Amino acid sequence: MSAAYCRLAPGHPFHGPYHDTEYGFPSDVESVLFERLILEINQAGLSWLTILKKRSAFRAAFSDFEVDRVAAFGPSDIDRLLTDSGIIRNRLKIEAAKENARRIQVLRQSHGSFAGWLDAHHPRSPAEWTRLFRQTFRFTGEQIVTEFLLSLGYLPGAHTPDCPIFARIASPPWARVPANI
Repeated sequence: MSAAYCRLAPGHPFHGPYHDTEYGFPSDVESVLFERLILEINQAGLSWLTILKKRSAFRAAFSDFEVDRVAAFGPSDIDRLLTDSGIIRNRLKIEAAKENARRIQVLRQSHGSFAGWLDAHHPRSPAEWTRLFRQTFRFTGEQIVTEFLLSLGYLPGAHTPDCPIFARIASPPWARVPANI
């Protein structure tokens, strides 16, 4: 989104708050990371505005993005989500959310947390990140991975240097890249 987003978002009822308080801001909170991943997956083929408008319904449908609860979803939960008009009713995206929650549980064992896994693999080029995500998660193509990483500050470019929000983001991961990389 970046440059165009910095011009579009200010004052917009949905884009504005996301741009000003979340987009590009680092987080190590598992539910935040999981939410961003699931929202980016669901955005595929749709507008970000559609996803932002449905965000509260996504939170309700996916148990506030509590990884363990989503990982435990059974067939009846999948059926419930497929009939929930408040979210994107795409079986592949819904099943990816459940499976990706299970995969985050595995990452906890190997890296302590989803954030620990991200930090352990940082820095990488966008192409390397995409390969890693495709090996680790379901439904994670190049655009999904890139926007997910931009949204959390693992890649530069969420905000333009002249955007007032740029200066408010304290120590994004992309700025912490070791000098020898």
